Amino acid sequence: MTTVTLGSTKITVNKNGFGALPIQRISTEDAVYLVRKAFHAGITFFDTARMYSDSEVKLGEALDGIRDQVYIATKTGATDAEGFWKDLETSLTNLRTDYIDIYQFHNPAFCPKPGGADGLYDAALEAKRQGKIRHIGITNHRLGVAQEAIDSGLYETLQFPFCYISGEQELSLVKQCREKDMGFIAMKALSGGLITDASLAYAFQSQFDNVLPIWGVQREKELDDFISFIDNPPEMTPERQAAIDRDREELCGEFCRGCGYCMPCPVGIEINNSARMSLMLRRAPSKAWLTEEWQEKMKRIEQCLHCGKCKQHCPYGLDTPTLLEKNYEDYKKVLSGEVQV
Repeated sequence: MTTVTLGSTKITVNKNGFGALPIQRISTEDAVYLVRKAFHAGITFFDTARMYSDSEVKLGEALDGIRDQVYIATKTGATDAEGFWKDLETSLTNLRTDYIDIYQFHNPAFCPKPGGADGLYDAALEAKRQGKIRHIGITNHRLGVAQEAIDSGLYETLQFPFCYISGEQELSLVKQCREKDMGFIAMKALSGGLITDASLAYAFQSQFDNVLPIWGVQREKELDDFISFIDNPPEMTPERQAAIDRDREELCGEFCRGCGYCMPCPVGIEINNSARMSLMLRRAPSKAWLTEEWQEKMKRIEQCLHCGKCKQHCPYGLDTPTLLEKNYEDYKKVLSGEVQV
């Protein structure tokens, strides 16, 4: 079994973290079943957030009675100290625990620091003194904020998108975290669904002994893949590297990662999927994206106000309105049969 130690936290777990964002989309019964199956298979790191609707509640029920055998990471999107304490107390209640192993600032637009007018970092320090949190972390989609967090020396973990279509800048963050003894938690290790072979994703992550990938789990089949990696971890081979190289050639560049920070849209466009529809049609069973429901969702792109809000909030600096238009034109060609996928 391959393990990862998250830097100075000394938290050592199997190199498969359970990403609990998707369990908000399934029943409590199904969520509890998946979480407990993961635990009994050897997965002991679970990541959630206040923003993930009822994910914390479901995770709390699933881990009730085995709390001392697992590590829980959650997040606050609060912008001030008052909101921080409210979120923390809610999370403790939801998760049925009196402490959080890693409490993370959830994708802030800045790097919270001691003495800041927002009061966030000072609140985290006080919560740590009270024993309500054990380690302070930060998650982000912005390279600048991530770099500042590493340079500050204030954080014990960084959670950032990292997969085999990442660039040199992300690789640099991983290297710096290792040098600073800072845990690196890899979100979007499957690039929001664009990477369709979990064994390739794992083989890539296996090259970095300081990186803990968290896999978003919603279906038992997905979980079974990751469980199988515990005893038989996929290693990088020339064949797997060649497959990764082909994917990198297709996917690297100006494409939507599906993070959703551009939403909500004023006219209801489901941007996080609509702006990458061309890739989804070609990398997943296209039938699922050509239903009447999805035709209606894509048609909403015609109502785009070109207000620029999505572009303004994109952490990757993408021209989102243009991406939407391009994906809609491609979608219509596939729908009409003009283009085959």
